Amino acid sequence: MRNTVKLIGREKEISLLNDALRSEEAEMIAVIGRRRVGKTFLIRQTYRKELVFEFTGLQNGPRAEQLQAFAGRLNTYLKTPVKIQPPENWLAAFQLLIEYLETKISEEKIVVFLDELPWMATHRSGFMRAFEYFWNSWASQQNIVVVVCGSAASWMIKRVVRNRGGLYNRITRRIFLQPFTLYECEQYLNSRQVRMDRYQIIQIYMAMGGIPHYLKEIERGKSAVQNIDRICFASEGLLYDEFSALYAALFEGYERHVLTVRALAGVRQGLSRTELIRATGLSDGGGFTRMLEELLRSGFIGVYPVFGKTRREQRYRLIDEYSLFYLKFIEPENRKGEGTWQRLSQTQTWISWSGYAFEGICLKHIYSIRRTLSIGGVYSEASTFFHRGNEQIPGFQIDLLLDRNDHTINIFEIKFYRENPIIDKKLAEQLRRKVALFRAATSTKKQLFLTLLTTFPVIENSYSGSILDQSLDMNALFQPDEHTIL
Repeated sequence: MRNTVKLIGREKEISLLNDALRSEEAEMIAVIGRRRVGKTFLIRQTYRKELVFEFTGLQNGPRAEQLQAFAGRLNTYLKTPVKIQPPENWLAAFQLLIEYLETKISEEKIVVFLDELPWMATHRSGFMRAFEYFWNSWASQQNIVVVVCGSAASWMIKRVVRNRGGLYNRITRRIFLQPFTLYECEQYLNSRQVRMDRYQIIQIYMAMGGIPHYLKEIERGKSAVQNIDRICFASEGLLYDEFSALYAALFEGYERHVLTVRALAGVRQGLSRTELIRATGLSDGGGFTRMLEELLRSGFIGVYPVFGKTRREQRYRLIDEYSLFYLKFIEPENRKGEGTWQRLSQTQTWISWSGYAFEGICLKHIYSIRRTLSIGGVYSEASTFFHRGNEQIPGFQIDLLLDRNDHTINIFEIKFYRENPIIDKKLAEQLRRKVALFRAATSTKKQLFLTLLTTFPVIENSYSGSILDQSLDMNALFQPDEHTIL
């Protein structure tokens, strides 16, 4: 009996795909996302009843082999005793596809799925011209959904989404598939009978993020430390050397992307565009802008406004957990083997770094924080804040601000603790001073609410009661977003 794997999360994407089925026009959907994020699984599961043809390109395959594989796939669907021969070119291949699809067209929409499009469209292959002809001359007038997918974000954005030739403005819907949220990670692990409490899940997330294929490596009955040790530090572990292949598979001229990621990895508060150009030595211009967009669209970096500053001063941060973890721990500990994380996870280095990693996770789950605070109906803008210091006001920074439309600002203090925290006199004075400094530095007239966000609930005492307006723990990060069906 075939084992059916449940599709976890992705409600927003599933809704978009189903809307395409219900529309009265032909649809071409571009699905872009890093490798192993679940693009193919999403399409296959959502369109399992409507899918009438699927073909995946051959990585590094020459045109002749691609066409041979295409013919073989078509023969599988045709199920006729007489097999079609590999076509001479892609134009002939798409003509064969049209002849087959004309037998499937009906009142119900059919779906064609072309996976890893960049692998088919090799240099001088003629694939894109043939595909453009297929869509413009035939598919665009049919009751059909054509899904094109690819992990090579640079190629997909440049050649498909922003095509200036025969596919110009032909993409009707786009999906930039992101990693799982913490809520989705929990659901995914539960579906695989992996029982972990939320503190363990957060540790896993800090090391490998929400990539389904990475999470599939988690073994039940083992702690987060044990799993990270095996997956990231054992020489046969999936993530031991994943970094070297990850960016090369996604981006053209990936060396610039890696240079940017490395520059951001060592700066906790992030870098402005100007600072990032200076740190990398890359030239400003359209190429740099496209590179940043590719990293943003693929979920590797995030851009965050700075309270009271212009857009030019917004900060770019590395938000891909695996890249952060790799550059901080796996790369420096290269070839030390299994058992490395058992040792490193007990060091002060990890304790200090975990605060930074936890802060990044919180910034990615702002929708969840809003929901926990019951302010989802109040418009708010998330930002960070830092003051360099001058003669009047010393330097300080604030991890997260929610500037709300009800004349209120939530000032967040984000802390990663391994146990329930206690607010003592010293910490209470530090927090009180930070709020006062923020008001002085910004001259804001809004109500300020100090909100502590930690892993475990704070132990209430006189100091916590006097200084904190709200206190949230890690459960606040596991809320489903507004698209999730409960």
